[in-house]
Order: sequence, then structure tokens, then C-alpha cells
Amino acid sequence: MQPLSRGQYEVRLARSGDEVAAAQRLRHSAFRAGRGGDQGRDADAYDDHAQHVLVQDRSTGALVATYRVQVFDGGTIAQSYAAQFYDLSRLAQYPAPMLEMGRFCLDPDQHDPDILRLAWAAMTRMVDAAGVGLLFGCSSFAGADPARHAGALAALSGRRAPAQWCPGPRAPERVALPDRAAPSAVPPQIPPLLRTYLSMGGWVSDHAVIDRDLDTLHVLTGVEIAAIPPARARALRMIAADTLG
Repeated sequence: MQPLSRGQYEVRLARSGDEVAAAQRLRHSAFRAGRGGDQGRDADAYDDHAQHVLVQDRSTGALVATYRVQVFDGGTIAQSYAAQFYDLSRLAQYPAPMLEMGRFCLDPDQHDPDILRLAWAAMTRMVDAAGVGLLFGCSSFAGADPARHAGALAALSGRRAPAQWCPGPRAPERVALPDRAAPSAVPPQIPPLLRTYLSMGGWVSDHAVIDRDLDTLHVLTGVEIAAIPPARARALRMIAADTLG
């Protein structure tokens, strides 16, 4: 992927171990702040095989957002990060490449919308270049207590994956999505990234996994590229086309 820029920011792939380490430090601050860890880095074995996307401030070089991606097919989907939590054997029959996105995070002190626009522009470029048919990943809720997220899980009950692709259970600690959403006067607290996936026609697994390591609850989320609403797809591609290399 060629570097892209918009305003004061640039997005590109990490080119060295030091740049991957910088991404891991930002991830640590986002996912493990105050919980110790590997010298202030969020790192695992999947980092060795993924591409790491960096959004940087061009004037200072500061890293303001990052995520990692890897493309799979039916024969390799079991090697994905998500496959350690979900049975993805049904996706082994998926007829197109699948791109897993994970560890998406922003510097909490940064609020410029151009950061997210660039992050999605890069994703759009990679999806189109690889002919990806499905974007997938684990969408997390902060805090591993299912009761804390009961309203949000209920709200997701109508967005379950199609039966032919639905992830099966694998993780020992998990909670089923309710059969239907219960009426509530309190709007469900859906994480921003998951809201974005849902706005693109995304679906979720029929259960959530309790992740004690990251102190999160997550659902497997999939977005079939062909099912993205046409106006949304055009907008994403326009942003990608408007960025300058």
C-alpha cells in the first residue's frame, strides 16, 4: 500500500521493527493501561504475520492511530486471531479472500476526524487491491462482565450472522446473545468501531466471548463488501481516491 495523506496526517504500513513496537505501545495505552504487561507494549505472536497500519502526524511524526491486518482464504482462516476464540470452519467455504482487522485504536488525546477518514481510506484501498469479500474481526466492549453490556448485546440480537457463515463456539467463557431485544429507555452503548461495522451492513456472532486477558467482551463481526450500502461504498472509495500519496 502506498502512503496516503489528508490534512496534517499520513497513513502507511510499518516498515521496521521499531515502528511495529511504536504501534504496540499505542495499543498498550489503549487496551492495557494501568494493567502492566510487556514493558508497556501490547504484543502477541500474530504481530509477526500481520501488516501494521500507522496513522501519523506529518509535522511531529507522532503516531495517532494504528491497526493490523492480514488476508486469509478458506484454507488459512483457522490461523487468524479470531479463530482462537471462535469456530470459523463455516468461513472456510467463503468464496473470496477475507481480511482480518484487529487492535484498532486511536491516541485518546486526538479528535481530528481526518484520522479516522485516513484509517478507513487505507482499509478501503487494501480491500479493493486484494479483492476482499469479507472484512472481519473481534469487536470489543470495555470490561469483561456480561451484565455490564446486557443492553448492547440485546440490541445486537437482530444482527446475527447468516447461518452459512455464523461462527461457532470455541472459547470456554462466553455468553449467548438474547433471542430478542428487550424494550429499554436507555440507548444501548455500542462501541464506535462496532457501530461503524453495523452501519455498513455488518453482522455479529450469536454469542460474545469473555476475554480475561484484555478485560473485554467481544463479538466476532463480519462485513461482506458486496452488502455495504452503495452510497456508503461510494463515500468510502471517494475518500480513498481523494487522499494524496
